[in-house]
Amino acid sequence: MLTGVFGLLNIAKPPGPTSHDIVDLLRRRVGVGVKVGHAGTLDPFAQGVLVLCLGPATRLADYIQAQPKRYIATVTLGAVSDTDDPTGRLTPLEGTEAPPADRVRGVLKDFLGAIQQIPPAHSAVHVEGRRAYTLARAGETPLLAPRTVTVHSIELLTYTYPTLELDVSCGGGTYIRALARDIGATLGCGGYCSALIRTAVGPFSIEQAVAAEQADQSRHLLPPVLALGDMPRVTLPAAPCARLAMGQAVKLAREQLPPPAAQRAEPVELAAMDEQGRLLAIGVLGSDGVTFRPSKVFGPG
Repeated sequence: MLTGVFGLLNIAKPPGPTSHDIVDLLRRRVGVGVKVGHAGTLDPFAQGVLVLCLGPATRLADYIQAQPKRYIATVTLGAVSDTDDPTGRLTPLEGTEAPPADRVRGVLKDFLGAIQQIPPAHSAVHVEGRRAYTLARAGETPLLAPRTVTVHSIELLTYTYPTLELDVSCGGGTYIRALARDIGATLGCGGYCSALIRTAVGPFSIEQAVAAEQADQSRHLLPPVLALGDMPRVTLPAAPCARLAMGQAVKLAREQLPPPAAQRAEPVELAAMDEQGRLLAIGVLGSDGVTFRPSKVFGPG
């Protein structure tokens, strides 16, 4: 490692700047030589939890993005947007009527569980090697395939036509803009996401988030292991830790294995920790049940 900085920041992004703007601000604050990246884009109009990864923790971004997320979404009915949000070209749908609240609640139930969702045309999804938003901005219509996403819960907080306020819990890869668009289409009156607050990403909550301008790595840096959710962990003494730091496989005693790993016959991903609770490596426990082969090595702290 070029630096000892290795951890995560729970940043409260305001509406307006892009996620990359926040990353650039933090790069200036943490100094030269420290890698900084984010774990899941928030659109410029949106606000809330933006998890930043510092140093080797940039290699953990995919694990954070895979964790459940929670949002407070405002959906405006009676109009559509070419970006599915307030930054796009808004087109009111004439002649539509306000759907009754019981109809709204019934439609929301249709979006629970594993659903098929077409990403917004203005999104970062690749289409034949180009970003969808690049094609859309050039006046083309990107052909986006539906993908399976998971919506764990949708709670209707308030409804005064044309505005719905929703509390949404969902899996990684879910576009709330697309959800708003599809709810409006199903109701027959159109809709778009007019405001969005991400209130949680896995264990990172908006109540604990700090403004980027106030972030101080000496006070706010969080341990990188939080990126891994409920991944099983094993704590190792100094000798195997030293071998892991060099990328070598190590043999584990069965009594060292956490129950979820010990009870599975197929290869299982594990996080290896040292006795001080620092993340050393992520790897796979082989089919023999005792050989740990590292795939990501972070070395000693």
